[in-house]
Amino acid sequence: MPSKAIEQPDPQTLLMPRRKVTGISAVLLPYNHDHTVDWKGFESLLQRTLNAGLIPAVNMDTGYGNLIDEATRLEVLRLTRALTSGEPFVGGVFVGDSAGEPFDADRYRNGIGQVQENQGMPIFFQSYGLIELPDAELVSAYQTLAGSCDQFLFFELGKVFAPFGEIYSLEVYEQLMCIPNAIGAKHSSLQRLPEWQRLELRNRVRPEFKVYTGNDLAIDMVMYGSDYLLGLSTFAPEAFAKRDAMWAAGDPRFYELNDLLQYLGAFAFRNPASAYKHSAATFLKIRGLIDSSTTHPESLQRPESDTDVLQTIAADLQKFMVECN
Repeated sequence: MPSKAIEQPDPQTLLMPRRKVTGISAVLLPYNHDHTVDWKGFESLLQRTLNAGLIPAVNMDTGYGNLIDEATRLEVLRLTRALTSGEPFVGGVFVGDSAGEPFDADRYRNGIGQVQENQGMPIFFQSYGLIELPDAELVSAYQTLAGSCDQFLFFELGKVFAPFGEIYSLEVYEQLMCIPNAIGAKHSSLQRLPEWQRLELRNRVRPEFKVYTGNDLAIDMVMYGSDYLLGLSTFAPEAFAKRDAMWAAGDPRFYELNDLLQYLGAFAFRNPASAYKHSAATFLKIRGLIDSSTTHPESLQRPESDTDVLQTIAADLQKFMVECN
């Protein structure tokens, strides 16, 4: 029987100063001007993530996991396995379906197998077939999939990101959290309260479980005990790593750097939030890290006027990082 979670925990009781933060960074899949994948650029961004000391996550929303074809997904996994050389990485398991379709465990198992065969840890995306199950059957479905994994993460995805996403009740969340080989979950409601509730529940029920914030509008959730799996960190993984180290060391410059990164997040993840991939590609091109700001042809675009703002933020971030060294 699930325990009773505190409906509105006091955030001050959750603060965890000088904590070592685990950062997982979704890696952008860059494109060339002709809309082919820029594989050289992808390898460079992946290596930059590894060099920063963050765990890369591939075939996520940032990597157009719901839009790319099977061949592209497998090539991403192959390259990631080669570059990580045994270091941990996370791979998205996505099942594309439509409203009203049944839960397809076999397609999930196929995706799980692909990630694990390439030495990654799977994270389960939601699907219509999954979220439309009654609560008891939904929990059972996760338990079934868990049998195909050594370890796994799962998603809660707000509909602002995808129509097949769902934020579960705390009762369901607790049951999923207590699956033994579920070691963490990404929470992407873009709201603080439900994440604070999950942190309070985690602290009380299963302290070793990791709550990975997906709130690109509140990246300071790491102060309260969240770790992170973010798309925003693909803009500047080295800056996120520096910020995390400052928090662990009790360095007050954490707040200034966090504010600068949050300004970037608020701008890049404004409505429609899913257009952040274009913001990321533009920002990385400004920084000279990829050759083109082109995105997947089905991805939403930002206006050209965004470039000036992103250039200013990039310059401010570069100045801060230089002054810190």
